[in-house]
Amino acid sequence: MNFITVESYDKLSKRAASLIAAQVLMKPNCVLGLATGSSPIGIYKKLIEWNRAGDLDFSKTVSVNLDEYIGLDGTNDQSYRYFMQTQLFDHVNILPENTYVPNGCAADLAKECEEYDARIERLGGIDLQLLGIGLDGHIGFNEPGDAFISPTHVIDLHESTIQANARFFASEAEVPRQAVTMGIGAIMKAKKVLLIANGKAKKEIVQKAFFGPITPAVPASILQLHPDLTVVFSEE
Repeated sequence: MNFITVESYDKLSKRAASLIAAQVLMKPNCVLGLATGSSPIGIYKKLIEWNRAGDLDFSKTVSVNLDEYIGLDGTNDQSYRYFMQTQLFDHVNILPENTYVPNGCAADLAKECEEYDARIERLGGIDLQLLGIGLDGHIGFNEPGDAFISPTHVIDLHESTIQANARFFASEAEVPRQAVTMGIGAIMKAKKVLLIANGKAKKEIVQKAFFGPITPAVPASILQLHPDLTVVFSEE
């Protein structure tokens, strides 16, 4: 594990964006696993800036996202498809047909989960997976539990996750209670994993996840077993 501590969110964003840019430069047709939430926004701004400057080309790059709320389609401004379009995809030269986000409105969610894993396999797996970490140690929407769940699956969101995400909605009641999430299996099969954690509020869970026991009660702890893991933590 490569553990990097920086002083500010801006430095975290630059450092993480540089690692993603290096992956794209080394392998233009790479598969990037992408994440949503407030933490990656600064990273995406840097990538947009470098793309517009002509220093970074996404025309051959493929992206697969971690998760999506069940019941929200891509036109809903709280869906993760909408987030990715507005925060990154609409502002760089990645091809729309090369961007994949789980379909939380699929008629057959079990089939959607199976096909999502199959698609990742057809693409040759993920070259670099970007992750955030929840205050309870979840990655994607892999919530704390009794076992690590390997395939993409439907998850009932924990109350703490619903409360944490309520700030993005008009009220907590509007936060979906379920999501489709990439499983631990696809995440662990990624050739590289880049996890970002911002601020003092994340310090305790980062300590548990990366310097404590490996346990499904802290899903991110499984990443200790990944052969190429980089964690960038901002003390801001």
